[in-house]
Amino acid sequence: MPFKKHKPEEIIGKLREAEIVLAQGASTAEACRRIAVSEQTYYRWRKEYGGLKTDQARRMKDLEKENGRLRRAISDLTLDKLILQEAARGNF
Repeated sequence: MPFKKHKPEEIIGKLREAEIVLAQGASTAEACRRIAVSEQTYYRWRKEYGGLKTDQARRMKDLEKENGRLRRAISDLTLDKLILQEAARGNF
C-alpha cells in the first residue's frame, strides 16, 4: 500500500469514526480496518490528536511550522554572529 500523508482534519475525522466503531462494541483491530490504517498508526494519531478539534489541530500544525522557521532564523543569526566575532579577532 503506498504511503499517504493525511491532513490533520482527515486524521481527526478518522479518529472520530474509529471511536464510533469502538463504541458499537467492535475491537480496535476492526476499527483500524474500517478507517484503513494500522493499529500502530491509530495509537500514534490518538496520542497526538486525541481530544483535539479540527481547528485546534490546524492551529497546532501552523504553530509547528512557525516554530521551525524561527529556529532556523535563530541558528542563522547565531552562525552570523560567530563569524563576525571570528572576523573581529582577525582570525581570517
